[in-house]
Amino acid sequence: MVRKHAPATVRNRDSILNVLKHSLPKNGLVLEVASGSGEHAAYFAPRLQGLTWQPSDPNHESRASISSWAEETQSDNLLTPLDLNVLVNPWPVPYADAIVCINLLHISPWAVTRSLMAGAARTLRMGGILYLYGPFKIDGKHTSISNEVFHESLKTRDAQWGIRDLAKVICEAKNQGLKHIHRIQMPANNQSIIF
Repeated sequence: MVRKHAPATVRNRDSILNVLKHSLPKNGLVLEVASGSGEHAAYFAPRLQGLTWQPSDPNHESRASISSWAEETQSDNLLTPLDLNVLVNPWPVPYADAIVCINLLHISPWAVTRSLMAGAARTLRMGGILYLYGPFKIDGKHTSISNEVFHESLKTRDAQWGIRDLAKVICEAKNQGLKHIHRIQMPANNQSIIF
């Protein structure tokens, strides 16, 4: 089993955790979509003890990494990762009190954003929270030169990837009945977006 490591996790986990502490419900089930390496799940779960943390990822190697990080953490509220592909319905979780999605939208086709919003609308209980983290364009413009360079590099890797315009993301969420509540500027030109 190869444990994955995402260097950005150590840099962003405390600032994200601070927002989650103030934005997520105190109790209930949190579905983390596209958990990747599993480092965020292993860090957040023991620090958010009222919540049950359900990691997920469509990639088998990522789920193995998530399990490895979870085994090290040994937090009672961190569940076994699920095989969840945002584009495939139904999702393996019938309901959640919150959905957390970190650094997915810019490294996936626009169809993933659409499916994430539709899935969140189906899965969240009344008053539930959808939390997104990552880089976004604001008013159609990049928030930094480094984000613009990053956007271009993503496009060379896959023409369907790229930093999303927040207004379009909010519109897609609204089409699914989700209400944009708040945007919080985060370190390294990232944003926390709460629906």
